Amino acid sequence: MKKVYIAGKLTNKTERERLEVLAELCESLGFETFLPHRDVGLYSEVQDVKKIFEGDIIKGFENCDFVLANLDGLHVGAGTAWEIGYAYAKGVPTFGIKTDEPVENAIEYLSAILIGSMKIFESVEELKKALKKLI
Repeated sequence: MKKVYIAGKLTNKTERERLEVLAELCESLGFETFLPHRDVGLYSEVQDVKKIFEGDIIKGFENCDFVLANLDGLHVGAGTAWEIGYAYAKGVPTFGIKTDEPVENAIEYLSAILIGSMKIFESVEELKKALKKLI
């Protein structure tokens, strides 16, 4: 079974729910998913940083076949950008999904680097078709 690391902002309930929808989609197609806030938790104080880093990055990326990053919103988020770069450096394929506007309109805050590093889907249907090909 292929393992998917689901990356995205975790600041509020709406952002976390969006990631859960992506995880459910992947799971419905037979993928194992790693979802940071579900599988490790959220930090509430500085003392949580080590637990979060080890859980999300060391364990979360272990045997990861690809990363799926939610790119919706006005910015990607520092953690998400770091995870995308880390995956790229490790040779782990990354896919993005941006449904709130066309990628061409978002280049100034997504950055050419992020856009150039991965295939970005503009709808859940497009993503679902691509995921089916990976099974």
